[in-house]
Amino acid sequence: MNDTEDRPRTGWGVLTQRDFRLLWVGESVSGLGNSVTVVALPLIAVEVLDADSTAVGLLAAAVWLPWLLVGLPVGAWVDRMRKRPLMIACDLVAGAALLSVPAAAWLDALTLQHLVVVALACGTAAVCFNTAYHSYIPIVLDGRHLLEGNAKLQGSEAAVQVAGPGAAGLLAQAFGAVAGLLADAVTFLISVVCLQRMRVVEPDHTPGAERAPLRRQIVEGLRFVGRDPYLRPMVTWGAAINMALMGYQAVQVVFLVRAVGLNPATVGLLLTSGSAGGIVGALLANGFSRRFGTARGLLLLQAATAPFALLMPLTTAGPELLLFATGGFFVGIGISVANIVVGSFRQTYCPPHLLGRVVATTMMINHSTIPVGSLLGGVLGDVVGYRPAMWIMTGLVAPCWLILAMSPMRRERDLPRTYEPERICGTSLTKTSPSQSAKWAGSSGE
Repeated sequence: MNDTEDRPRTGWGVLTQRDFRLLWVGESVSGLGNSVTVVALPLIAVEVLDADSTAVGLLAAAVWLPWLLVGLPVGAWVDRMRKRPLMIACDLVAGAALLSVPAAAWLDALTLQHLVVVALACGTAAVCFNTAYHSYIPIVLDGRHLLEGNAKLQGSEAAVQVAGPGAAGLLAQAFGAVAGLLADAVTFLISVVCLQRMRVVEPDHTPGAERAPLRRQIVEGLRFVGRDPYLRPMVTWGAAINMALMGYQAVQVVFLVRAVGLNPATVGLLLTSGSAGGIVGALLANGFSRRFGTARGLLLLQAATAPFALLMPLTTAGPELLLFATGGFFVGIGISVANIVVGSFRQTYCPPHLLGRVVATTMMINHSTIPVGSLLGGVLGDVVGYRPAMWIMTGLVAPCWLILAMSPMRRERDLPRTYEPERICGTSLTKTSPSQSAKWAGSSGE
């Protein structure tokens, strides 16, 4: 039995629950290490190996590529096994991969190929860990506390994204870029200790699930997402907004340096505005959803915040720098709240035996547009100019919320808390067993 029973309400909320507190601490520390690595890995490539921008882009692609290669089978695999041992194994693999870089550097044997392999290994570990992690949170917290718990996890993630790049810069300046990866490896070990100390008992997986062919399980997850009237528009919106966000983020640094004329320190300060908005969004998500409803509140906030992206291309030197900061701040609020609401909905709505596959399917589709957006933004910057490219990509951000507005949530105050096949199939079904739920998931919408 986990420790999610009712507790006296305090300012700490779900952090009073020991298992969630350990999960939160471990992931916050590990997230800080990841934020350091995002800066440290390309710095090592540039400073130690004298790599060019193409090589740096290859490193970035290697981190995301595993989502496209193994995302779907990992989702089916996670549904077959216990989550916590897998998460611990992923932390150990990632930590060992990162430790290999300073070891090779000290032996004067570091190569670009080594860094690419490390990026692929860490990316693959992240696919497995994140899929299991999102399926593990509903085991640690019951449905009543999921929104609050996800808000705290999202808030700490946004906070470390603010602190991480600065910490990476300080470490690189004081001890060299390689030291940043040492720090990240230590954070993975802290995550392992926190996971091992948790006492929550995972329920047995669905009987017979391990005997089902992997391909059939993958198809079940794809069908569930593709035919569900709530998940389908959410995934479509996620893919569209990721492409648009990565499109302007691919050109924003060059835009601020060459078109606006800013120095690197000012650029770095402006780029933290989105993460600061993410922190505020995490603080607002729970209360806002209670006040306006999870469905209505999500739509209202997306409609109100997404158009602020159009302030960014208006940026010029001087007081107009506030336009960029304001745009990034409000877009960050909207994205943060959406991540919390959509993630909490998915965890309560999806049948537990399908959750790993649903998480993997949605994240694979959402992440698939990240390299497309990055490439599109970079090409537009070279072809039409940096400011016009910013206008085009932020112009795609602003109306993305309409995808959600065309879904059934426009008619509802709150998103449904449980999956009800009769709402989708239009027939009355009686739930009797997990195996029947799996059949409904594969035929919903027919």
